[in-house]
Amino acid sequence: MIDHSLLHPTMTDEQLVEGCQIALDYDVAAVCIKPYFVKETAEILKGSNVAVCSVIGFPHGNSTTELKVLETKKACEEGATEIDMVANAGKVLGEDWDYVSQEIQAINSECLKHGTILKVIFENDFLTEDRFKIKLCEICTEVGVAFIKTSTGYGFVKGTDGKYSYQGATEHDLKLMKKHAGPEVKIKAAGGVRTLDGLIKVMDLGCSRLGASATVSILEEAKKRLGMTPGKATDLAANSGY
Repeated sequence: MIDHSLLHPTMTDEQLVEGCQIALDYDVAAVCIKPYFVKETAEILKGSNVAVCSVIGFPHGNSTTELKVLETKKACEEGATEIDMVANAGKVLGEDWDYVSQEIQAINSECLKHGTILKVIFENDFLTEDRFKIKLCEICTEVGVAFIKTSTGYGFVKGTDGKYSYQGATEHDLKLMKKHAGPEVKIKAAGGVRTLDGLIKVMDLGCSRLGASATVSILEEAKKRLGMTPGKATDLAANSGY
């Protein structure tokens, strides 16, 4: 269920390699990687069950549609089998729905050419009213994307006190997305979920994936509760009851 996140801007190549090894050791669903490191990640993960997921237009979604499509094409050619694309929040808030829909359609079409799945990141912290999130759910359902996703993990909002805050994947938003997306569209929670209990909660709310950087602590806690040996992965799914 976990997409192991290796997206912090300060992460070095050495840290990215180490993160890919963690993903292999724990047999996660995917590694979410910076676009420049897709080719190397694909080589490291070759022959495993761990998918290569590149982010597109990350983290603010403000690139032109043409550049997002080109970035998607490049990532797919270099080995990405999943794409996490950031929607253009300004266009969403401005209710330029034709633009938003056409952009998601263009990127999804490019993904389909390569047999790649698309996850559309809403960045819910930026969307001030539920109606924006609902409309995105409707557009993504109509286009037929594989996943919708709450957040990038970097959508900080400046408050009246001048300080930045961040909520990420909230229960309210996950319930809203589950209600308004079509049954064939899966949901990925991302941002702020750092514990096993948090993972179980979003799973119970209907999520199929969790974007997380706290993969090791989450899965080690799972093994501890199941009475399993600490360290590298065994088949957690077979023992989890899910």
